[in-house]
Amino acid sequence: MIVSWILFTFLAAFSQAWRNAFQSQLSKTLNVTGVTLARFLWASPLSLIYLVSLYQWQPTDLPTFTGHSWFFLIGASIMQIVATALMVVLFKQKNFAIGAGLAKSEAPVSAFLGVLFFGTSLTFLGWIGVLVGGVAVLILSCPQGFRSISLNTAALGLACSSAFALTSLWIREASLSLSLPFPHRAAWVLFIVILLQTIMLVGYLLLRDRDTLKQMLAKPKLVIMTSIASFVGSFGWFSAMSLQAVPYVKTLGQVEIFFTMLVSFFYLKESIPRKDILALLLVAVAAGLVMWQ
Repeated sequence: MIVSWILFTFLAAFSQAWRNAFQSQLSKTLNVTGVTLARFLWASPLSLIYLVSLYQWQPTDLPTFTGHSWFFLIGASIMQIVATALMVVLFKQKNFAIGAGLAKSEAPVSAFLGVLFFGTSLTFLGWIGVLVGGVAVLILSCPQGFRSISLNTAALGLACSSAFALTSLWIREASLSLSLPFPHRAAWVLFIVILLQTIMLVGYLLLRDRDTLKQMLAKPKLVIMTSIASFVGSFGWFSAMSLQAVPYVKTLGQVEIFFTMLVSFFYLKESIPRKDILALLLVAVAAGLVMWQ
């Protein structure tokens, strides 16, 4: 299981870097709601196919959902929409790499929220790893020094990371509330959360903004690529968080910064400052600490 959560996290980080890149491209022509929906639209049928295939491969009982389960599922669904929308707004504030970097401060935020409200327990090395990873994010987010980042962007980054952190903590609680073996409980949470998000966003756009849906249909390739990358990323995150505490998963998940820089350089043609090498080294240290804590 130790190796499993690490592999799931690396898969999630790699896929999320591409998803963010695709969303960054979509944000140039679609509004925030449209870009957010692109993350979930085609991920819903993919998550259903995965769930059905899993039961064909390893048959087991169907889950029993309690009131607590639904609270965590619905809460995580709404909060992830909020977090994704804030991420899209961040893309419009700074370049792609900086926007993603600010949002990655969710690791230390999830650690503090987890310890305070969710009974999360971290080892001493675990705390060191989380804090080192947080320093790496600060370096990445402030390439020209702390004065280079506006108060508005910093506030958006903190709000985004907090929303993502709360989403992750609720997803783990939802998974743990189901009396099913792994990976079935993670698959159910993945399917229900993505389905609820798709229904909410499609319903909103049908009632308030049908033009955005038409614009999305005009860009099917990029929307589909965004959904596929999002599904693979969510599959990795949900699986990893069903096996390991959220702060550890999110700290290791900061390797996404490395993948993000590669995508930013080769796909989006954005320059990478030399100063970010230090951030990468700190991410490597933080990843090592949480893997072997």
